[in-house]
Amino acid sequence: MPGTSKDNGGRHPLYRGVRQRRNSNKWVSEIREPRKPNRIWLGTFSTPEMAAIAYDVAALALKGTQTELNFPNSASSLPVPASMSPGDIQAAAASAAAAFGAARDAIVLANNNSETSGASHSNMMMMNGSYNENTNMNGFIDEDLIFDMPNVLMNMAEGMLLSPPRAPAFDAASDADCYTGADDYLWNFP
Repeated sequence: MPGTSKDNGGRHPLYRGVRQRRNSNKWVSEIREPRKPNRIWLGTFSTPEMAAIAYDVAALALKGTQTELNFPNSASSLPVPASMSPGDIQAAAASAAAAFGAARDAIVLANNNSETSGASHSNMMMMNGSYNENTNMNGFIDEDLIFDMPNVLMNMAEGMLLSPPRAPAFDAASDADCYTGADDYLWNFP
């Protein structure tokens, strides 16, 4: 079949760093370390999107924010590895892929619950005269799994350990003109 991932060595036609295992529905992801022949194995995943998210985490860690990503709009929400070691990069990539998989599973579960309860629920709602197609009274979405709350709290705690930004350096040229910034008036107010 032309255009399938099998024609190009298993590589995904859309996602970078993602290929399909031969004779399987599993997807794998790996990334080459910059200026080294080594590759970091990121894992085997059930969907190409999960493998692509894992690649994005590793690409950001190894190549920086200017690298090409599979999902550039989600770069700020991806986990950051604890260090540049391959083990830490693999752990962060697996965490991001698991969070994506959990979010996808929660959405699929919610949609399935609304479809199965939809027949009896929609009949009841039609009889009451207030039908809303998107109403799901039995649906539950575990937001802790979707938003990976333990890591969010840990990242917030790490952010509080950062030192504050430095104050701008003294500029002799602006002082010679007797100009003081607006902040000087605020702090020197009697």
